[in-house]
Amino acid sequence: MKRVAIIGSGPSGLSQMRAFRSAEEKGAQIPEIVCFEKQSDWGGLWNYNWRTGMDAHGEPVHAGMYRNLWSNGPKECLELADYPFEEHFGKPIASYPTRPVLADYIKGRAEKSGIRKWVRFNTPVRMVTYSEARSKFTVMVHDRMKDVVYSEEFDHVVVATGHFSIPNVPFFEGLDTFRGRLLHSHDLRDVVEFIDQDVLVVGRSFSAEDVASQCYKFGAKSITISYRSNPVGYNWPDNMTEVPLLERVEANGRTCRFKGGFTKDFDAIILCTGYLHDFPFMAEGLRLKTENRFWPMGLYEGVVWESNPKVFYLGMQDQFYTFFLFDAQAWFVRDVIMGRVVLPSGEEMAAHSRKWKVVEEKTYATQDIVQMIWFQADYIKELVAQTDYPLRPDDVEKTKQHGLEWKLNKDENIMGFRDQVFRSVVTGNMGRKLDTPWLTAFDDSVESYVK
Repeated sequence: MKRVAIIGSGPSGLSQMRAFRSAEEKGAQIPEIVCFEKQSDWGGLWNYNWRTGMDAHGEPVHAGMYRNLWSNGPKECLELADYPFEEHFGKPIASYPTRPVLADYIKGRAEKSGIRKWVRFNTPVRMVTYSEARSKFTVMVHDRMKDVVYSEEFDHVVVATGHFSIPNVPFFEGLDTFRGRLLHSHDLRDVVEFIDQDVLVVGRSFSAEDVASQCYKFGAKSITISYRSNPVGYNWPDNMTEVPLLERVEANGRTCRFKGGFTKDFDAIILCTGYLHDFPFMAEGLRLKTENRFWPMGLYEGVVWESNPKVFYLGMQDQFYTFFLFDAQAWFVRDVIMGRVVLPSGEEMAAHSRKWKVVEEKTYATQDIVQMIWFQADYIKELVAQTDYPLRPDDVEKTKQHGLEWKLNKDENIMGFRDQVFRSVVTGNMGRKLDTPWLTAFDDSVESYVK
């Protein structure tokens, strides 16, 4: 029997285990599955933890969630096809769940699937190597509860650790002299610390947009968003403004100077400058090296490591879609491992990747966020067409319209787009409007959200 190592039990790892469990439920003989998880619970980034820096065992804190985070995209574009939100909560809910609601949802499917027996918690992976002679991987791990380091052999390795845990921190002159609160968004835990403060948010990604909006919602005095290339361009409230890129922090430790000469004093700087793809536990030759792209090169169908097709990477793309993107990838990986999908030659895999890369670059050149969403939808359609995943290509096509409406809603009202609802492509039912608008809803608990 084959043995498969899955590294990480966040949404991607849970999808991979669910894919194998789905095949087992239909009568197939599946490989032996072992999932190594460095946290004490599954859920990955969706686990809120007050800690920053190091965890209780001295491991780098993986999750970067903060209180009162809400989904910034409609749940109808991430709903798991074999486990709709209505099944989990017993009724339709609104389209922009809070972090606790989403965490409860993904963990609910995992518990129902009965896959906890496959997971070894508090067990970070230290090194993965491959023996050509044995055609086996050696996976070295550290059981932190017993403080024991040991190794086991596997036939396949699935890297499902995600790529939102290693902060990217660019250099700005004088930043080390700043006398206020300075942090990367990965270490943000509660925006209430910025009440009545002048806050600088560096970045124009979704995290910058969300952190800035949260600061406004919870009472920051002013919010300034510093962009590198182009402003986000939404109709921000009066105390929010966008300025060109930060150039330096002046000698007084408070004044920030931006391109074009604008200056302002700040109490806090939050760096929403993205994350790095970093997999130090993978031996050279197995390790993915890429920027945050919709099509990382070297991965056939976005998941198969072309240099060694027994290695798979899940969720390595820049993402508009999330949970069911991971499902689509996981079902494909499962079928490759189980021999249901036969891989082409190395040359053909590389040619396939180059073809998608050309389309990706043309899509990026448009600077049109809707075109980027549709690019990723087309990729998911190609994956699900090759497996028995319940969400079919026509279903994915329907979510493209959701992406367009989402963008229009944000353009119309950046502080109110989360009040809109969408129709589920899984159940066909509309989401239920919240009683309290997002801007005045301060309780993010499951009980409050689904009441």
